[in-house]
Amino acid sequence: MTRQAARGGNRMTLMCYTDIHGYGWRHVDLFVHDAQGHELNWVHWQVPADGPDAADRTTAEVEPLLRRISAWRHDVSASGMDYWTADVAWEEA
Repeated sequence: MTRQAARGGNRMTLMCYTDIHGYGWRHVDLFVHDAQGHELNWVHWQVPADGPDAADRTTAEVEPLLRRISAWRHDVSASGMDYWTADVAWEEA
């Protein structure tokens, strides 16, 4: 069983990217937003490769109680960078 992202109507999303700019820092972001969509907080961790598969594998190691509750949604930034977002929630321990 999972509980929704956070209390009070807040929601959490993961975001992962492709490193088309050559920064050499692949990572996943975890964002918390309020019910109106305002960003409240975020944290990130490194991943060994770009894209959702690497994000899922590493997130399972870094935050084993965090569960993806939606499919990854693909988009492309204004600079041409692929990125994906997914809804997540904490699993009840």
